[in-house]
Amino acid sequence: MQKNPWKTISKHFKYENPWIRVEEHQVINPSGKAGIYGTVHFKNIAIGIIPVDEEGNTWIVGQYRYPLNQYSWEIIEGGGEIGIDPLESAKRELLEEAGIKAAQWELLTTLHTSNSVTDELGMIYVARDLHFTQSQPDETEQLVVRKIPIQEAVNMVLKNEITDSLSMIGLMRYWLKYGELK
Repeated sequence: MQKNPWKTISKHFKYENPWIRVEEHQVINPSGKAGIYGTVHFKNIAIGIIPVDEEGNTWIVGQYRYPLNQYSWEIIEGGGEIGIDPLESAKRELLEEAGIKAAQWELLTTLHTSNSVTDELGMIYVARDLHFTQSQPDETEQLVVRKIPIQEAVNMVLKNEITDSLSMIGLMRYWLKYGELK
């Protein structure tokens, strides 16, 4: 473990909404110079789910992402309230977005989504032994759900057609653990 080379002089609250809190920190950086550092604290855990059926298919969702001003294909994902079991949040998101329930769950990986500016924690699950029902998307979501072979989803990452970090890490981690590139 390394000793923290940063010294925080002060913190100033800048903005807050139900999902994030933004602060500006006056700091002394590792070279000993004064500076500022902006941080974004996320009030939820980023949850990603890769449902996989017996034939090696998965489900991805497409939606327009406002901050990027573009359409995005992604694994099933959403926010999990801190203090609630992340697996329960994963089950809720899978049902909401794709209308899928799963009997088997595996935590595939944990990650920090962008650790230079945020403390956001991400958790990605694999869901198996799938059962299907009606999806229940949030009112802010206009989703297109596609069932595709998991290899096609991995190829979408390799072709830069999936650029969402949670999706990229989850699909590549899954493929490294369970698949083989063809």
